Amino acid sequence: MLNRKLRSIMVLAAAFIGFMPPLAAQQYPNKIIRVVNPNQPGGNSDILFRLLSPKMGEIMGQQLVIDYRPGAGGNIGAEIVSKSLPDGYTTLIAAASFLINPSLLKNLPFDAVKDFTPLGLIVDIPAALVVHPSLPVKNVKQLVALAKSRPGEMNFSSSGRGALAHLAGALFNNSMGTDIVHVPYKGAGPAVIDLVAGQVQMSFVSIPAVVGHVQNGRLRMLAQCGATRFQSFPDLPTMVESGVPGFVVSSGFSFLGPAGMQKPVVDKLNTALVQALRDPAIRKSLIERGADPIGNTPAEHAAFIKSEIEKWRRVAQSAGIKPE
Repeated sequence: MLNRKLRSIMVLAAAFIGFMPPLAAQQYPNKIIRVVNPNQPGGNSDILFRLLSPKMGEIMGQQLVIDYRPGAGGNIGAEIVSKSLPDGYTTLIAAASFLINPSLLKNLPFDAVKDFTPLGLIVDIPAALVVHPSLPVKNVKQLVALAKSRPGEMNFSSSGRGALAHLAGALFNNSMGTDIVHVPYKGAGPAVIDLVAGQVQMSFVSIPAVVGHVQNGRLRMLAQCGATRFQSFPDLPTMVESGVPGFVVSSGFSFLGPAGMQKPVVDKLNTALVQALRDPAIRKSLIERGADPIGNTPAEHAAFIKSEIEKWRRVAQSAGIKPE
């Protein structure tokens, strides 16, 4: 009888232990957390996480350190994280290219859905339709009319083939029946420089990259490309309001880890991100830079990733952009 009771107690204890997270997850974090940035220093992802990381580190009791691994459109850094231990000490900050590349590249070294754990969408940065002030248009309707009167003569810049601005321009052409020619550059910086110089007539650019030029009169913003009007520019209409149905183009910055992370670790990282984004000073700074703080749940983030990948796949296919 005693042995039977003892065995029952042992079975129950084993079952209970099976539901308990491993000790490492309970004690997490007990060392520095690496945040891989797959882009060059000084870009949007760098600025964003430098604002967030001190507060997140304070919440978690451990420092978050940025590790720059640029190259191959962000794929080098993403691959490093996809192949890292899922212990929560190697994470990734990923821009929109992470969601676009599956539509453009045949042999990605990772699966953007299966090989990562969503930890929360950090911010959404809407693009803006920006034109050189020499262009005689004040709104999207006038731009469409001008482009249709000059098919193949106007052009738009982007940071390269398959970049967000390239796909946005293709989506615009398809939606409005225009023929505005794509001019790819080697990076967002040169694309904006030539737009300001008047070498190209227009572009779809993230608001933080051009807000200074717009304020100084060197560029004109016709519309913002978010789903709703942005707080910093409440009088600027969206593309949908301007007569382009379903036109929503923004750059969602994702916080990710490798696949297989344990829920307690995921919850701690997500909680730190969400709480940091709710800090009034951080929110104010992000909004002033043209970024909309999000901080959603891992489940909501996972749904966002899948929907964005599918959306850009449809856009690439409709624009005749084939994977290479």
